[in-house]
Amino acid sequence: MINTSGNSPLFKQPSAWIPLAMSFAALMVILGYVAIFGVVHNQDEGAPARIFQLIMVAQLPIAAYFAFKWLPKRPAQALVVLALQAVGWIIPIITIIWLESL
Repeated sequence: MINTSGNSPLFKQPSAWIPLAMSFAALMVILGYVAIFGVVHNQDEGAPARIFQLIMVAQLPIAAYFAFKWLPKRPAQALVVLALQAVGWIIPIITIIWLESL
């Protein structure tokens, strides 16, 4: 049955969960690199760093689209989703900062 009342959860919207999946993918790139090569302090960042950077930047327009579309319609639910997206965006960055401090 299709819910046409407009009260379906916002997490069913692709623009809500895609940034979270991208943050998870970025975190997996970091952890996969560390698992294979260990913590390496090189001047050359290499392809994994570029992939990480592209993933992190590419999710910002998707989150912005979500905010522009859903904040006016359902502000309370949209703020919860945006807060989760922000936390999801920060976790890989904090992981990088922590790994660089080792």
